[in-house]
Amino acid sequence: MAKELLHHEVGEHVDLFLLIKSATKGIASNGKPFLTVILQDRSGDIEAKLWDTSDEQVKLYQPETIVRVAGEIHNYRGRLQLKIKQIRPSNPQDGVHVSDLLETAPISKEEIAEKVTQYIFEMKNPNLQRITRHLLKKYQTAFLEFPAATKNHHEFVSGLGYHVVSMLDLAKAIATQYPSLDKDLLYSGIILHDLGKVIELSGPVSATYTIEGNLIGHISIIVNEIGKAADELGIKGEEIVVLQHLVLSHHGKLEWGSPKQPMIKEAEILHLIDNIDAKMNMLDRALKRVKPGEFTERIFALDNRSFYKPTFHP
Repeated sequence: MAKELLHHEVGEHVDLFLLIKSATKGIASNGKPFLTVILQDRSGDIEAKLWDTSDEQVKLYQPETIVRVAGEIHNYRGRLQLKIKQIRPSNPQDGVHVSDLLETAPISKEEIAEKVTQYIFEMKNPNLQRITRHLLKKYQTAFLEFPAATKNHHEFVSGLGYHVVSMLDLAKAIATQYPSLDKDLLYSGIILHDLGKVIELSGPVSATYTIEGNLIGHISIIVNEIGKAADELGIKGEEIVVLQHLVLSHHGKLEWGSPKQPMIKEAEILHLIDNIDAKMNMLDRALKRVKPGEFTERIFALDNRSFYKPTFHP
């Protein structure tokens, strides 16, 4: 079995079928067009350049296209890049499918669904439980398949559900330490906080922002959905406004895209848990690419810092 993309060392030759995750057109200093493509397989993704591209090539090498690529792994300014020597689109005879090349969550969709269902079952507040169950049922298929983002963290198939499960497990442990927290409110806020991404993003493969995503955004989308669900279920009460506040404030700061800053204890904890899980996912994925004794590439979402992988880790 051929080595997967990110299991190759710098300087090694690769000859693999890969999926184009994104393709961005640019103009080089010599005035000629080029494409920056992000290529991926199950192990992760890497950036590559296609120089002197014709209009036909631009049309040919679009996101969700499977290509066979021969080239070499390089380290360019602290980041891994694939220097392409040969590239062609795949054909049916190759027998390669998009699903063969997708990075997925480390647990199955069934396990994600089972764990989230169990957390909803544990809720004792009937209003929060009914709204959460109603919205999860409405968007369950997409919730179990979509990524949590287009880049930075959990940007893989089932990333959204996996992110939520990780946050719920953290919340359970934190609520044991701080029993004054309202677990029902916290669990509901976690399950719903990013659910608007099933409308904000285009889908599980090569996710891009939809018109609603660009013009409204996942936070406003799900706040409206919570209001609609409450109306449809005939639920009234302070829980609805408080739950909407948890969603509105989960980015923590106005400059990070939160319409409101946390003003409720559970909202503050939700923001912190979200931040922890997102950052740990970024770090784990970056450190997976380097050997002990090496530094990661700079991580833009973590203040453009580079992280060291100690040699004494098992």
